[in-house]
Amino acid sequence: MEIEIENHPLKPFLPPHAKLLMLGSFPPQKKRWSMDFYYPNLNNDMWRIVGLLFFDNKDHFLNESKKAFCREQIIDFLNKKGIALFDTASAIRRLQDNASDKFLEVVQSTDIAAMLQQLPECKAIVTTGQKATDTLRMQFNVEEPKVGDFSEFVFENRPMRLYRMPSSSRAYPLALDKKATAYRIMYQDLQML
Repeated sequence: MEIEIENHPLKPFLPPHAKLLMLGSFPPQKKRWSMDFYYPNLNNDMWRIVGLLFFDNKDHFLNESKKAFCREQIIDFLNKKGIALFDTASAIRRLQDNASDKFLEVVQSTDIAAMLQQLPECKAIVTTGQKATDTLRMQFNVEEPKVGDFSEFVFENRPMRLYRMPSSSRAYPLALDKKATAYRIMYQDLQML
């Protein structure tokens, strides 16, 4: 049986003054979403990491019932901070019925260069997992950074950094505070925190 190809369900989120482009691999299945935006799964800690770092509260972006993230609050924060979001894959096949990167086959990579051309102030990309890092590195001549670190490269005469952060998925075996520590270094490097 042929496995269905899924096209990316979201448009790139590209504030024109963005200084950081955050790239995951691909969203989870819709049944796992708590909101119609990036990192929508309640079992993904991205918005808890950001809440902890910027507001000293891991639940900052959760609604009152704690059963969904607050999309509008997240978008407002990203616009203020200059953080763009998308994924390195624009079309995939799920080889198993889950969101695990190791069971994602990238059918079409995202044109990251075209995205960067729309973000003239962007000086860094962060990948939030191994699949995202591998997919991005197929498009750019950049050394793979260690988790929690960065590599430098040049894009169209623009000095850039590629940060490789720990996956925000709970499947990645690292405590929330340790993930936040790695992200803190990146946000401080970029003078965003």
